[in-house]
Amino acid sequence: MLSQITFANPKLLFLLLLVPAAIAWYLIKYRKQKPELHFSNISFFSGKAKKTLRQRLRPLVFVLRIIALTAAIIALARPQTKLSRQEMKVEGIDVMLTIDVSGSMLAEDFKPNRLKAAKKVARNFIEGRKTDRMGLVIFAGEAFTQTPLTIDHNVLLGQLDKIEFGTVEDGTALGDGLATAINRIKDSKAVSKVIILLTDGVNNRGSVDPESAAEIAALYGIRLYIIGVGTRGEAPYPFKVQTPFGTHTQYQNIPVEIDEPMMKAMAEQTEGGMYFRATNNKSLQKIFDEIDQMEKTKIDVTQYNQTKDEQLPFLIIALVAFVLEILLGLTYFKTTP
Repeated sequence: MLSQITFANPKLLFLLLLVPAAIAWYLIKYRKQKPELHFSNISFFSGKAKKTLRQRLRPLVFVLRIIALTAAIIALARPQTKLSRQEMKVEGIDVMLTIDVSGSMLAEDFKPNRLKAAKKVARNFIEGRKTDRMGLVIFAGEAFTQTPLTIDHNVLLGQLDKIEFGTVEDGTALGDGLATAINRIKDSKAVSKVIILLTDGVNNRGSVDPESAAEIAALYGIRLYIIGVGTRGEAPYPFKVQTPFGTHTQYQNIPVEIDEPMMKAMAEQTEGGMYFRATNNKSLQKIFDEIDQMEKTKIDVTQYNQTKDEQLPFLIIALVAFVLEILLGLTYFKTTP
């Protein structure tokens, strides 16, 4: 919001030229009013005469007149405070990121692993959508809300960084993760409600059927983007092995199992929903970029303008100065002809 001082009648400010003219007139008049006496001998005035307090303060009457004149002219020019917001377009979208944090997300077919790769592209996605409300749900054997919908992306990014394997019991409760995200976004008044669900497995835990959860999302007008994460075939998975010489990491190839038919059906139940398959870091980033471009619903924000008259303080100053000038002139500084 920008604040600017303007004048409704700016031409009246030229009357301020009367102020220096009045000051010049006063100085000339003041000098002429000084009494002059001629003496042949000034010994009578050898003692230095001191001015009284009244004499010293007499110019105060004229100062008050100048203040009253200046304030009155400014008030007549009608000073105004102008408040305005620049017209802009914003995203009218709420997004819940729902990320699988099960043990299989540690597979290293993505670098450095699936979970860290997902966190990186999710961070880029969040940072690129500054005007959207976003939230975060994580799930494995159970699901919970890491961050509810918020416009404070710094908080969201801080919680995203804290995501690690082992936060919740292992497993893949795909339906529970989706249901938790739906519960957080279903009452949103946004133009577009979106859940981005990222997983690398097959539903094997939880109390909510994934397809039933997708039906509920469709009822609430929520669009569902599902991303299956994992290479095709097998992926290297790290195992910790305890030896007499300490703990070492060994790798074993494990099969990549993603229930793509079910995930496609889930996404297609929601209007505009889609299923994607990411097989490496580059394709995962490309998918998020594609979703980012698809979710560009714009809302025109009407430009807001308001002006507020600010002449009242100047009118008060002018009135007070004028009244003080009159009172002092009739009392303390009253002169007798």
